[in-house]
Amino acid sequence: MNKTHLTWGLMALLTSAWAGADDSPNANRHAPIGVMGDHTHQQGEFMFSYRFMDMGMSGMVSGTDHLSTAEVLDDFMMSPVRMDMKMHMLGFMYAPTDRLTLMAMLNHSEKDMVIQNRMGMRFRTHSSGTADSKIGALYRLKNWGHNQLHMNFNVSVPTGSINQRDNTPMAENMLLPYGMQNSSGTYDYQLGLTWNQYHEGHAWGAQLMSTIRTGENDAGYRLGHEHALTIWGSKNLSDAWSLSGRLSVKNKQSIKGSDARLQMMAMMTPAANADFTGGDWLDAAIGLNYLVISEGWFDGHRFAFEYSSNISQDVAGIQMDQGDMWTLGWQKAF
Repeated sequence: MNKTHLTWGLMALLTSAWAGADDSPNANRHAPIGVMGDHTHQQGEFMFSYRFMDMGMSGMVSGTDHLSTAEVLDDFMMSPVRMDMKMHMLGFMYAPTDRLTLMAMLNHSEKDMVIQNRMGMRFRTHSSGTADSKIGALYRLKNWGHNQLHMNFNVSVPTGSINQRDNTPMAENMLLPYGMQNSSGTYDYQLGLTWNQYHEGHAWGAQLMSTIRTGENDAGYRLGHEHALTIWGSKNLSDAWSLSGRLSVKNKQSIKGSDARLQMMAMMTPAANADFTGGDWLDAAIGLNYLVISEGWFDGHRFAFEYSSNISQDVAGIQMDQGDMWTLGWQKAF
């Protein structure tokens, strides 16, 4: 999909969403599936969810400039060519009171990277396994009119590994670069505020979220702090179907410290350089949401799809070009 067309289409959707009427349950009562912790529940309610995310990255950038593989190989012996990342996320929410909603999320990641050396040979590295888990709470601060404001607080537990390895032409059982690991290796805190405005025909929302890393992991480094702002709007096509649009901007600091085991590799490939991990990204997304309305067992099940594309980026050092991402999801509240 052309990025310019996606951006203008998204802005048209957000603008048209102003037309709406009363408040009633319908397909737009949740944020786009790419937004986490967007809503709270009434006392006694609980919800299960599943998300599958697939991102593909191709090519390299330095700052805002795109680089060819040959340009990267002028300074390094190896250059990443392509990377595919898949994530499975199983979520649970429960509300012991009207104001407080508890949540937990289990994650599993799969990553593949294709690398090329100066001789033109390409090889593939792979990592997979349990990623970091999250536990937390959403606290409803205020309801007024069609609006709701709540606070997000999560703790990321390092249930994943920072010791992912694979065989390469250089050595067997070689430690993989930072981006191929599936854990931060530290306990991290997520703090945020989320605002929603619901109507019968449309909905709006915004979320400000910060991820604060703590201490150093066992390898002697910590991932950079992250700050993100996302805004979205949705427009009902019918009671069962809605179309959503979203814009998000993210700032991520570079890794502090480094893994001494990657010292030699950092001179061979930019993927192993801890300084080449921060930056700013602006993404746009469009999604489709379906709420099952029936008398049967599937009544109330929600299915959602979202396509996200990077609009602009400014990265530290040399990194992979931010790719497009697809998200599929299912949610059911009881």
